[in-house]
Amino acid sequence: MDNKWIRIKGAREHNLKNIDVEIPKNTLSVITGLSGSGKSTLALDTIYAEGQRRYLESVSSYARQFLGNLKKPDVEFIEGLSPSIAIEQKSVSHNPRSTVGTITEIYDYIRVLFARVGKAYCPKCNIPLQSSTVDEIVDNIFKNFKEDARLYIFAPIAKEKKGEFKKELHSMKISGFKRVEIDGVIYDLDEIDSLEKTYRHNINLLVDRVKLRKDNFERIFEAVELCLKEGDGFVEIREMDNNENVISTQTYSENLACPKCGYSFPEINPKLFSFNSPYGACSECHGLGFKLEVEPEYIFDINKSLEDGAALNMGKDTFMVSMMKDVVRSLGEDPSKPLKSMPSKVLNTLLYGTDKEIDFSFSKRNGDSYEFTREFEGMVNWYERRYKQTDSRDIREWIERNFMIQKTCQACNGKRLREEALSVRIDGYNIYDLTEMPISEVKLFFDALKLSDFEMEIAHELLREINRRLTFLVDVGLDYLTLGRNATTLSGGESQRVRLATQIGSGLTGVTYVLDEPTIGLHQRDNDRLINTLKKLRDLDNTVIVVEHDENVIRSSDYIIDLGLGAGVNGGKVIFQGPTNKLLENSNTSLTGKYLRGEKRIDILDKKRVEKNSSLKIIGAKHNNLKNITVEIPLGKFVVITGVSGSGKSSLIMDTLYPALQKELYNSRVRPGEYEKIEGLEYIDSVISIDQSPIGRTPRSNPATYTGVFDYIRELFAATPEAKIRGYDKGRFSFNVKGGRCEACKGHGVLKIEMQFLPDVYVTCDVCKGKRYNKETLKVTYKGKNISDILDMTVDEALDFFKNLPLIKNVLQLLQDVGLGYIRLGQPATTLSGGEAQRIKLTSELRKKSTGNTVYILDEPTTGLHFEDIKKLIKVLNILVEKGNTVIVIEHEMDIIKNADYIIDLGPEGGEDGGYIVATGAPEEIAESGTYTSYYLQQVLSKERISK
Repeated sequence: MDNKWIRIKGAREHNLKNIDVEIPKNTLSVITGLSGSGKSTLALDTIYAEGQRRYLESVSSYARQFLGNLKKPDVEFIEGLSPSIAIEQKSVSHNPRSTVGTITEIYDYIRVLFARVGKAYCPKCNIPLQSSTVDEIVDNIFKNFKEDARLYIFAPIAKEKKGEFKKELHSMKISGFKRVEIDGVIYDLDEIDSLEKTYRHNINLLVDRVKLRKDNFERIFEAVELCLKEGDGFVEIREMDNNENVISTQTYSENLACPKCGYSFPEINPKLFSFNSPYGACSECHGLGFKLEVEPEYIFDINKSLEDGAALNMGKDTFMVSMMKDVVRSLGEDPSKPLKSMPSKVLNTLLYGTDKEIDFSFSKRNGDSYEFTREFEGMVNWYERRYKQTDSRDIREWIERNFMIQKTCQACNGKRLREEALSVRIDGYNIYDLTEMPISEVKLFFDALKLSDFEMEIAHELLREINRRLTFLVDVGLDYLTLGRNATTLSGGESQRVRLATQIGSGLTGVTYVLDEPTIGLHQRDNDRLINTLKKLRDLDNTVIVVEHDENVIRSSDYIIDLGLGAGVNGGKVIFQGPTNKLLENSNTSLTGKYLRGEKRIDILDKKRVEKNSSLKIIGAKHNNLKNITVEIPLGKFVVITGVSGSGKSSLIMDTLYPALQKELYNSRVRPGEYEKIEGLEYIDSVISIDQSPIGRTPRSNPATYTGVFDYIRELFAATPEAKIRGYDKGRFSFNVKGGRCEACKGHGVLKIEMQFLPDVYVTCDVCKGKRYNKETLKVTYKGKNISDILDMTVDEALDFFKNLPLIKNVLQLLQDVGLGYIRLGQPATTLSGGEAQRIKLTSELRKKSTGNTVYILDEPTTGLHFEDIKKLIKVLNILVEKGNTVIVIEHEMDIIKNADYIIDLGPEGGEDGGYIVATGAPEEIAESGTYTSYYLQQVLSKERISK
């Protein structure tokens, strides 16, 4: 076997046409081709999937048990393949506890650094803490507690630690101690021998119970001394009342304490700085930084009266509504009046309750009635109490969905950590301060950090690792992110590059890396840094295989595989494979090669616009890094929002403008980013975001059902003579209802097999063989085809089949126009890419009768699209604008930008240095503006002028 090549023979996965592929090892290789041509199938479902299997085979017998759950790629053989790692577009994590810092492990190194060289300060006095002697601790006890106070003196043994603690408990007994507090309960030591092994325990040894008097000085001194010995340098003093309730608690340490107020610090270790550990997390929000709280605005529609349904999701005649009416009457108001017309005191009382009793009466539907008197607790308090007390998951979810929002935790102000962790500083900064800086500033902080020789000896390796990983994040264009940025808020491209930087930081060699569109979300300026990072990964003796359409990445690659000729059933063949320079020199059959050589190009379209002379203006946008900007968007135009990565594009459009329009037009509960006001709403009647989220999350959803063309097809089948004879109506041909569908798979065509910790697997139904329908339904045909045959057709095939039926033909024509002629009508939504899903949504919008006053918003619509697909996308977006609508696109692709009517360029940099409008106007104006975008746009427009 030749160790210099990865050789694949007979790849047949999905739409691959039994192809043979060779990829040289230790190269940067690109797999490209039209959307749907089989790129991801070859890269992820074949190369990565087989590499993952081989990795599991190689590591251990424990790992090999999972092999049976992994689908083996449909391929004759693969040789020369090393263990593989995939870095896909999907979000890194759905866990609200994951951040950029935790994913890259930088935060873990910083935690250790703070634990080893951080300086602790008193959170009350803001002065450095000092260690205390036994004498100082006893003196502080006499100062901080009043005379004759009942004191319990504890030695802390364990805090949030798992284990049985047999040895410790036995040692306490033989040492003569009598009592111990375990998880808040005091036990006689004779009663307990061991604890539950898997539970986190808090254990405090009760050394003495004593009254604080001068004649007890020696006894207290001895107890403290003994506590420090047993409690590893810590002693906890509690003042108790006569009912054994805690009045106050003080912890002292012979290690660190405040010389002014006596405040004593807990043990400083890396766990103290972890918001994922009970030891370091804020006790109120448990390290999340936010809490779910009932939102008063979600409880009432103040434009209505209680009798007309002002209590949202409550009905009109329920017990609680009856009580609220009595509350309103007790305040001298009429429940039939809208809430907004009443004094503010009324709404405030309904929300937060009364402090005096009210007379209530309630009549049941059967005529029975009863009366009672009590205080009214208020709807905010009522929902919060029900949320906390109920055992029903459904009720909790109902309250969360309808009445609650995430609010910053008031205890930690969103900082996630306990007070003590935030009181440890390095060079004046606590750990939270560092996580809120842009990564570029964090790197400067550590570059300039001055430590003593002793501290540097401790921290040298930590600092080296931190700086190395920060450098990788900067190199992939993520210098504008913060280490505290929640992973769930990252775009697909950002999360992919975070994982890429993490992999480089791991320093693995001899690995096959498979990346899916790593340039997503990257401005042209940042591409070079990404390319250099990919080359670094290659130079570590790894093989880097990239699915990509970006011209710069393709030109920088060592080797290329171009798939085609078309997409879907027309794709899956190797059009070209070889060194990239060979493709650039000559390849008559490669569409990619023709675009790269300039033989084909994306032209600037001739535009027909409905002149509106109106605009949408958002004033005072301040969300995230937006600098209180006012943005005017001309209506009836193709508007592109651009700027370097992190400049505020998504903050402006997806987080502020879109939810603000939803709220204004549809009274949506989505909370937009901070802004002052929006002008021009009278000129629009709807707003639609066409994103790349799936059109459905189960195989039941497909292009035919989503676009509505399946309704026409079912009506056609119901009108056939055979269907009429059998008495079948339109519903008989739906796979979503009983009657015509296969009941074994409930019309899915596949059966879902749950794989526990692995993704669910779908297998073809062995009753209907994937046809979805029962045998009787399949006997009804139209032009020789049954309903399952129709769903199995590609759009191109169906367009020819239904060419004489305008209602069906028009929808299919639109699908073909957006470049989806290759997909099957019944293709499950779970198998569609993000780009395919987005174009199906576009088709659905194009078939609707337009009012010409709709705002369409698209975020990075060129993701996953080949040059030829982008050309089609531009035409489709242009159709929407020609109808008078406004299309707003966030984009970096220059062929989209040059076709804009109006461009809004944000910057000048990313992160804190972004959030400004740096240029606006037509493409020609932007090209002369001197921004980063202008540099690249100038080059594109120059080529355009030369070609003409």
